[in-house]
Amino acid sequence: MPEATVGLFMILVAGVMNGSFAVPMKFMQRWAWENTWLMWSICGLFVFPPLLTFLTVPSPMSIYQQAGWNLVAAVAACGAGWGISAVFIGLAVDAVGVAVSFSIMLGLSAALGSLVPLLSRHSDKIATPAGMLALAGLALVLVGVGICAVAGKQREAALGARTPGKVPVFMGLIYCVIGGIGSGLVNLALVFGDPILRTAQAQGVSKVWSPNAVFLPLTLAAGIPNLLYCGYLLRKNHTGERFHAVGTSSYWFLAALMAFLWFGSTILYGAATTNLGELGTVLGWPLFMSLIVITAAVWGMLTGEWKGSGQKPRIVMACGVGILVVAIFVLSYAGRQV
Repeated sequence: MPEATVGLFMILVAGVMNGSFAVPMKFMQRWAWENTWLMWSICGLFVFPPLLTFLTVPSPMSIYQQAGWNLVAAVAACGAGWGISAVFIGLAVDAVGVAVSFSIMLGLSAALGSLVPLLSRHSDKIATPAGMLALAGLALVLVGVGICAVAGKQREAALGARTPGKVPVFMGLIYCVIGGIGSGLVNLALVFGDPILRTAQAQGVSKVWSPNAVFLPLTLAAGIPNLLYCGYLLRKNHTGERFHAVGTSSYWFLAALMAFLWFGSTILYGAATTNLGELGTVLGWPLFMSLIVITAAVWGMLTGEWKGSGQKPRIVMACGVGILVVAIFVLSYAGRQV
């Protein structure tokens, strides 16, 4: 099987996993947001990444030393920025739902995470057939997520009053913008951390597992803002006792499941880019984002986010998802032209 086909399949699985990771939050209503997000942060950013890295990347410290600690610090800075935006991702999902928040955030993330490496690292490829197809696919991604965002606004208008305790929709959209811009830093860390990947491979690490050497400093740095903010909210809102509330024993598993789905999707995406050729991070990121939006849209429908909104918003949302499907085929074809 060609490497590009393997990479595309891995991104398909990764997109479904990432688009599903926030769904368990809907079944953890006795915990406050900070309870859920704290446990997700601990498992997804501090437990799983070191375990997998030390299992798949022998002697990571020697890799970092050889690649240069300045480069590791740059990757960690991307992680810290993403960690701050991750707080807003969680708040956005809580404020405006999975479908709307993911559509807006991932459209912005696709633009930042794909255009920056294309312009800064592969500007010579822009005029090639693969480069033009990549730009066309990215444009379709932006159009698709824009239509999904319009559908989300129509849904909110149809549903009328917001749920008590929720922030206003306008603030939720601001959270989406911040979360979307910061999300692209994950892909940029892979792009600019490429010397770490090459150093790891030179030391015998499998090409598929080499991105894990980047994910370790990225996720550890990302975890710090999340821990600080969740700790602040637990103290401010006196919600620490909710960890022991009656009927919440399954919540620990659900939080760990969220972390597994998110981190597993991130690992699969990193491995997939190594199979997509020279433009792996350029083509893979918008494809990954599109699949997440589609998955989130399906989950939004299945979990009742669109109940009572009427037919029009659903039709608009279906149109947006349809355009994203076309974008997936365009980006997939572009990947085969590299």
